[in-house]
Amino acid sequence: MKIASSPVYLDTSALVKLYLPESGSDEMEDALLGRRDVIVSDLAVTELTSAVARRVRESDLSPAHARRLYQRVLSDVDAGEFRRAEITATSHREAERLLMGVGRRIPLRAADALHLGMAGLLGVRVLVTFDPRMRSAAEALGTLDVVGS
Repeated sequence: MKIASSPVYLDTSALVKLYLPESGSDEMEDALLGRRDVIVSDLAVTELTSAVARRVRESDLSPAHARRLYQRVLSDVDAGEFRRAEITATSHREAERLLMGVGRRIPLRAADALHLGMAGLLGVRVLVTFDPRMRSAAEALGTLDVVGS
């Protein structure tokens, strides 16, 4: 995977690959190595936490391992490994605009609209996603380069 443009916004499906071993995790790490223009939102951190908790419920992760992963994510965000995007009232209004626009043609979830809205407000040029629905919505907007499979 090659990411040439800047800045880069990771949705949750991309962020998960950095913390939980999945198909494509190594390629994600390689593509982002040394970059300082990678943005993640508080929403992605919360959704990643939900994915970790689900894996505990499904007995794929121990509670202790889940706590360590969660602490590592928070530590990485706090240490500046990623640029942090906070959800604001403006983010919500932009997401709602997207839901009323592209969301009428493509099934767009509220959380995905928030990711896309924040990416747009931040002037992001690249969205990394491994979610087919998010990819379709981002491509329909035509304002972002979409990377991921």
